[in-house]
Amino acid sequence: MPHEVCARSDRGKVRVKNEDRFFIDEDRGLYLLADGMGGARGGERASQLAVDTVAELLRDKVEPDASALLHAVEGANGRVLAEARDNPKLEGMGTTLVAAVVSGDSVAIASVGDSRAYLCDTSGLRAITEDQTWVQEVGRPLGLDEETLSRHPMRHVLTMAIGVADIIDVRYYKVTLRLGDFLLLSSDGLHGVIAGPVIESILREDEPGNTTLEEKCNHLIQAARQAGGPDNITVVLIRAL
Repeated sequence: MPHEVCARSDRGKVRVKNEDRFFIDEDRGLYLLADGMGGARGGERASQLAVDTVAELLRDKVEPDASALLHAVEGANGRVLAEARDNPKLEGMGTTLVAAVVSGDSVAIASVGDSRAYLCDTSGLRAITEDQTWVQEVGRPLGLDEETLSRHPMRHVLTMAIGVADIIDVRYYKVTLRLGDFLLLSSDGLHGVIAGPVIESILREDEPGNTTLEEKCNHLIQAARQAGGPDNITVVLIRAL
């Protein structure tokens, strides 16, 4: 299915630099988003290396399948680990990663960490990916309510990321795109700050000044900044035509 795409990234209102990175290749339907972490230059280097590696490893794949996508993400993990071991200044660096491959009306998605993929279709907006975080994997199973989780000191802790271990848990998902559907990739500078209904309203509304993908991307960024912009904010927005 044909589609259009727009991507935007913003430093936010608090962070000194932007450690998020994205990559788009419309011809091959490959879309990547990474949110780096680590002191000094570590975060931005990890996120850039992750998206570059996945793009490189999938470059010769005409239609990347699940196996190729997972292999590319694992390859990114290996390269981030290797560079951190070789350069003491980058020790401890890591990154989240969400990758989407659009082929016809089918979308293959791989994720590590808490950057997300959302689908907005006729039934509403829903997260496709599951966060690999303390909140999702420990707090909620313990029965903690959302208010407690929102204030918990472990609320920002990842349970998995690119560059933290030799073997990582890469999550895989598959969805179908239909005419008018939106696929959104976002860092937690967006979805960790503004609620799902706000995201959905921006995607669905076609008021003057909010009809193009570029305008919708800008409005998502603006909404996160208006809510305080405590983190880097990155969105990759795809609309099926």
